[in-house]
Amino acid sequence: MLLLASGIASAQLPAAEASHKPATQEQAKKTDAGWVSYRNVYKLMIRFEKYGKQKNLIQNHLQILTRQGNYAPDDLELTLVSKSMRLGLPLDAAGRANFPLLKSAYDENAELLVNHAPEQLIFQSRISIIPRADGVYEMTELRAACEQAWTYLKNEGDVTVADKKCTGVKFAYGRNIEQALIRFRSGTQQLTALPVQDGNPFSNELPRINKIAHIRFADAADKGQVLTQNAPVIITPMFE
Repeated sequence: MLLLASGIASAQLPAAEASHKPATQEQAKKTDAGWVSYRNVYKLMIRFEKYGKQKNLIQNHLQILTRQGNYAPDDLELTLVSKSMRLGLPLDAAGRANFPLLKSAYDENAELLVNHAPEQLIFQSRISIIPRADGVYEMTELRAACEQAWTYLKNEGDVTVADKKCTGVKFAYGRNIEQALIRFRSGTQQLTALPVQDGNPFSNELPRINKIAHIRFADAADKGQVLTQNAPVIITPMFE
């Protein structure tokens, strides 16, 4: 069943019984292991791929949360298994994985194995801003990226962005980082350190396990830049 929750498309996927496939039986030795249908998640994730409007500054990942809205457990493992392949899908600090859109896996009715009870998990699409390798972000591009994300979510029928507008972006770092070292450089080359505080990159998640630096468009000149010394885990648009 596909639905829209808190601005992000998500799939409440039914728990599946242990598969007859050897790989799934191996996972099923753990009492809380199980699997969900690759096809179900594929149908959710392909929507971004088929989206025809501008999206060059944003990206889509598969994110796993608990049903309580918490990040997935640290030891969660996600594996794609079909008749012809077995592929580990590592999760980042935000519980996201790069989801492969593979026709062969779809045709073979592949499974997504998890080492936790799948009925306690939510699999959903997450839109974020593509990070830059050089760590330099032009304010004009950040504005454009936020607008691209807003337009995509509105196109998906997300009612939570309908009455809101893009107001800024969040740079999120892992919970263990000591110093994010993120600054704003104005058009006059003046550097200002951005404060970093506990928070979440997305508004509808419960735990505050990330370090967040906010940059609001109203407070920054369009000719300015955001400079990051350490790569953020995720960059997300702000809608208010």
